[in-house]
Amino acid sequence: MSQITNPILPGFNPDPSILRVGDDYYIATSTFEWFPGVQIHHSKDLANWDSVTRPLTRKAQLDMRGDPDSCGVWAPCLTHDGEKFWLVYTDVKRKDGSFKDAHNYIVTAPSIEGPRSDPIYANSSGFDPSLFHDDDGKKWFVNMLWDHRTRPLKFAGIALQEFDPAQGKLVGPIKNIYQGTDLKLVEGPHLYKRNGWYYLLTAEGGTAYDHAVTFARSRNIWGPYETHPDKHILTSKDAPFAALQRAGHGDLVETPEGKTYLVHLTGRPITQNRRCVLGRETAIREAYWGEDDWIHVKHGPVPSLHVEVPGTF
Repeated sequence: MSQITNPILPGFNPDPSILRVGDDYYIATSTFEWFPGVQIHHSKDLANWDSVTRPLTRKAQLDMRGDPDSCGVWAPCLTHDGEKFWLVYTDVKRKDGSFKDAHNYIVTAPSIEGPRSDPIYANSSGFDPSLFHDDDGKKWFVNMLWDHRTRPLKFAGIALQEFDPAQGKLVGPIKNIYQGTDLKLVEGPHLYKRNGWYYLLTAEGGTAYDHAVTFARSRNIWGPYETHPDKHILTSKDAPFAALQRAGHGDLVETPEGKTYLVHLTGRPITQNRRCVLGRETAIREAYWGEDDWIHVKHGPVPSLHVEVPGTF
C-alpha cells in the first residue's frame, strides 16, 4: 500500500466510470465537444494512470456537427461482460430550451484498444446512460430522465429498461425506479449486485458545490429502492474548506484482494471566487461494506486529499 495525493486524473477528466478486468483497471471520462470522443486511462495499481485510447474515432460513432460548447459526450460508462467491452455514451445536441436533446449510444470492442463497432442507438430520454450486466445474463440500461411536463424541464428520476444484445435495442417495460432525495437533480446512475441486493449509485445536487454521491438498494432490480441511511456517501457540500470540492458522480471498483474503491468527480478551487481552473477532475476514495450490507466511504463523507491505494507512486 502507498499513499497518493488526489486527484488521480488531474485536469479535464470529469464523470469517471471505472472498471477492472483481471489485473487491469480502466477509467473512462467525458470529453464534451473534443474529438476523438471519450478518454480512457489504464492502471495496474490505482496509483499510476496512462491514457490508452480515445475510442470514438469516426463520424459514424460520434458526429458532433452543430453541438454547442459544453455539449457532445457526457458521462460515458465502460463495462465488460466477460467477453467484450461495452461503452455507453451520450451525444448532447443542446442543453438549453425545452427539449435538451441527448442521444444515447452503445459500442462494443473485443479489447480496450478496439476495434470498436458502429454505435447502437439506445434512446434519447435523458443523459448519463449506464449498462449493467446481471448474473443471469440479462443486460439493463439506466439513464437520467427528464420530466417533460414542466417548464423549465426538471430531472424526474432514473429510468430502467432491459437491453437485448441479440436485437440490438431496448426491450420491454420502462420504469422510473428512483427519484432521488431532497438534494434533487438525480443523475449519473450505476447499478451493481452484491449479496442478493441491487445497488444504485447516483449523483445529485448538480455539478457545482452541492454535488454528492447518493446510494440506494433493493432486493428487486425494479425497486422500490431504499436510500442509504447516510443519504449521501460522499460530498463536500457541508465542508467548504475541504481541499476537494464539487465531489460527486462516482463509480465503484473492487480490487483482486477484495478492497473497494470509489472514484468520483471533483474540483480544486482557488481564490475567493472559487474557480476550478483545471476543470473537473477524477479522485479516488477507499470504501468498505458494513455488516448491514451498506457501503461506507472510509473517513467520509468528505473526500480526502490523501488516500492509500495498492500501488506505489
